[in-house]
Amino acid sequence: MKLQIALDTLTINECVELLDEVKDYVDIVEVGTPFLLEEGNKPVRVFKERYPQLDILADTKIMDAGELEATGAFKAGADIVTVLGVTNDETIIGALKAAKTYGGKVMIDMVCVKDLAKRVQEVDAMGVDYICCHTAFDVQGSTKSPLGDLIIINANVTNAKSAIAGGVKLDSLDPIVEANPEVIIVGGAISNADNRATMARTMKERMK
Repeated sequence: MKLQIALDTLTINECVELLDEVKDYVDIVEVGTPFLLEEGNKPVRVFKERYPQLDILADTKIMDAGELEATGAFKAGADIVTVLGVTNDETIIGALKAAKTYGGKVMIDMVCVKDLAKRVQEVDAMGVDYICCHTAFDVQGSTKSPLGDLIIINANVTNAKSAIAGGVKLDSLDPIVEANPEVIIVGGAISNADNRATMARTMKERMK
């Protein structure tokens, strides 16, 4: 089980300071969508060079031009790119083509997918690497939890690995771990903690 840290609103220098503290406890570094919009692929390059032992995920949330956009992220050093599950099959297939060319992986973000079980089966059959349930930022704090969606994903995948994102905190971690996703994505619970290294270590230990 892998711990992914999501970096969205910090500067590159602030992220380096954070990652230096938690690098021994995380497996994947996510360059979040707001970060990519602000800085382009520069953080991908910087983090891959500084932390070659960690996988770098570019949260590209690709919706169109799958091969083209995935290629840019992979060339910059990304190990994983994200594609929205609500997009066309052809877009996912294009991203998978780029992943094959550059030895990368594709994570499908299922945010806003209506028929989750059906779409999971469809994208799983395409050969994607990860399928992620995601409670969107704008609805976090409501009664919606990603855990139920994770259970649906796990019940419908054959080849892909499941991932979960969206407001994951220490006090919500144990039932998520019991559902056994491959990747647990955490943002503010680590980056806003009083002691970020301790929080990352504690979460990683819970995942074991």
